[in-house]
Order: sequence, then C-alpha cells, then structure tokens
Amino acid sequence: MLTSQQIADRVRQLGTEITRDYRGRDLVIIGVLKGAAAFTVDLARAIDLPVVMDWTAVSTYGRGSTAGTPTLLKDIGEELAGRDVLVVEDILDSGATLSWLMARLRKQAPASVNCCVLLRKPHTVAKPMEPRYVGFDITEHWVAGYGIDYAERHRNLSDIHEVRLPSAALTASA
Repeated sequence: MLTSQQIADRVRQLGTEITRDYRGRDLVIIGVLKGAAAFTVDLARAIDLPVVMDWTAVSTYGRGSTAGTPTLLKDIGEELAGRDVLVVEDILDSGATLSWLMARLRKQAPASVNCCVLLRKPHTVAKPMEPRYVGFDITEHWVAGYGIDYAERHRNLSDIHEVRLPSAALTASA
C-alpha cells in the first residue's frame, strides 16, 4: 500500500512543516503507543527543533476488532501547562480515541494541542476531528507495518500493507 520510501519522504515533509510552524515554541511531542512508536521517532528526527518527547498508551482495539471505549494504559509524565503539544498517532479511524485523548490533554492547560496522524481513513471518521498534519489518506481497510499491527503482528514490516482478512473474520467484525 505504501513503501518505506514513500513513508520516509512524507515524514520528512511533515517534519519540515512542523519545524516551520513551531519554531521558537516549547514543543512536547506525545507519541501514542504502540502503533505510532516508529512514526513518532522518525518524525521527531525530521523536526529541526529542540523537542521533548513523551509517550502515552490508550487501548481501544482488541486483537483485530474494535473495542469501543478508550482506556488509558500509560499516562504521560511531562507537565503540559503553557506548552505546545503535538500528539502523534498512527491511524485516525473513527476519531473516538484521538478526540478522547486530546480532550484529556487539554485539561492540563497547554498553550495548544494539535495532532499529527500518519494515516487517516476519511470515510470512517465519526467524531469531528481534523488533525493539523496528515501523512496519507487511505481506504477503510485494515493495514499493518511500520509500527502498525494486526493482532500484535507485522509491526516490524518497513512498508505498510493492506491486511486481507479471512471471510469469517470479516463477517465477525461486521
């Protein structure tokens, strides 16, 4: 679906945009584990600014199916009051997880809270959510690779691939 070269090129472009937009500001990058780990690290290296990085983990997906309600598994340690926050996420699907997380972060009174998503599925976004930075728009298919998993597998692939589900899995998740 997306080659490692396409991903690397787009990450560099996003890094340039973020560098321009946040120059002279106190930027905290918050990566959402586990899926956005590779993207977050590569993006931080493409940003030509001093940044602080932190990590959070939110569970909404089970092994290949959506679970629905976001659950915080790991909180951040950084103080956000008065600082600019950029949440880095792997996929914007329904928008429920990202909306929930950003609302939670806003309660800490940051100067700003924006998000950067590697992949956006524009046809499935149900919550009003417009990320400031988007790597790629994709179809509603399941994907894996470049840190993104399917049932905790395939994160180590350097390209992003469409996951072809067996017919039984499609029926069960529909």
